[in-house]
Amino acid sequence: MTSTPLTSSTHRGTPARGVPNRALWVLLIIAVVANGITSVSALPAVVGVAFGVLALVLGALLVRDHYRRRVRPGADHAPSGQSAA
Repeated sequence: MTSTPLTSSTHRGTPARGVPNRALWVLLIIAVVANGITSVSALPAVVGVAFGVLALVLGALLVRDHYRRRVRPGADHAPSGQSAA
C-alpha cells in the first residue's frame, strides 16, 4: 500500500486529513490569542475579524474531525423503533 500525505493512516476506516489534529489545535490557539490582542490594540477591526473567522473555521474543522472519528456504538443496528429489515 502506498502512503501519501492524505492517506498515510486511517482511524477506524476514516482516511486521515492533510492537517493533523495537533496542528489544528495549535493554529486555533494562535488565532484566538491573535484575535484577543487585535481586539484591544489600535489595529483595524478587519484584522480582528479575520482572526475571529479563522478561529471559527479551525474550531469547525476540529468538531467535524471529532464526529468523523468517534466510535458509534451500535452503528450496525437500525435506529430505535425501526426494524433492521
